[in-house]
Amino acid sequence: MERPRVVAILNATPDSFFDGGQLADFDIATARAQAAVHAGAAMLDIGGESTRPGAERVEAFDQIARVVPIIEAIRSHADDRVANIPISVDTTRASVAIAAIEAGADAINDVSGGTEDPQLLGVAADAGAGLVLMHRAAPPPEDRYADEYAAEPQFDGGVVAAVRSYLRDRVRLALDAGVRRECLSIDPGLGFGKSVGQNLELLRSASDLSPEGLPVYIGASRKRFVGRLSIGASSEPSDRLAGSIAATVLGAQAGAMLHRVHDVAAHVQALSVLAAWNGRPD
Repeated sequence: MERPRVVAILNATPDSFFDGGQLADFDIATARAQAAVHAGAAMLDIGGESTRPGAERVEAFDQIARVVPIIEAIRSHADDRVANIPISVDTTRASVAIAAIEAGADAINDVSGGTEDPQLLGVAADAGAGLVLMHRAAPPPEDRYADEYAAEPQFDGGVVAAVRSYLRDRVRLALDAGVRRECLSIDPGLGFGKSVGQNLELLRSASDLSPEGLPVYIGASRKRFVGRLSIGASSEPSDRLAGSIAATVLGAQAGAMLHRVHDVAAHVQALSVLAAWNGRPD
């Protein structure tokens, strides 16, 4: 955590907004993991359920069937750098987290902040696993994209204050459940129930969001609000790389330490320049 790091997205899903269906089998997923590691990823985030607005929910059994074989394949990889890379599982379900940890995952990335399955906090505590707690305004079926709001979502005291307060409460509950402080990071949930302007405000305020100085984890990569800011009203996820890099670099400069991205090499290179600029090169 001496400088910002990249977390590589591996979506074992058919319906994620950018790369759904690309990891059609475990060989492809393992090759993608290897490429991400050699491009400079510090961690892999593997998920079996899309969290895009409007996505249908996926049963825990199906999530396990999607993510566990990929984790096992990575852990048995012949390349030690790949086999030993830290892995998080992107899930809100305790049973999925347990299966992933037993297969070799080190951390849990819970976009519900531990609200959807209260047992998940205990799972993280018992395993000594890392835990990312995120703020979201609504679960995926009830959510919408950032530029689709007829009126800006309302947050008491403003979006930054509301997200900070929510995350502080979730951190306290996690600590009370036995999760160690050094295992925690927090995510403001860019794109999850916020307008374009609110996402930008959260990105700008990264260093002000973290309770007790915990690492801030963000995911701006290829999202709709990035396209709206960089291109305009009409953009496709495939058009949003340059805007995504800009958002990541600005978020890092604002204090975010972990950056969940699709395009590992480009983001690692951009963050390396930022680190050199700030006098913190590897």
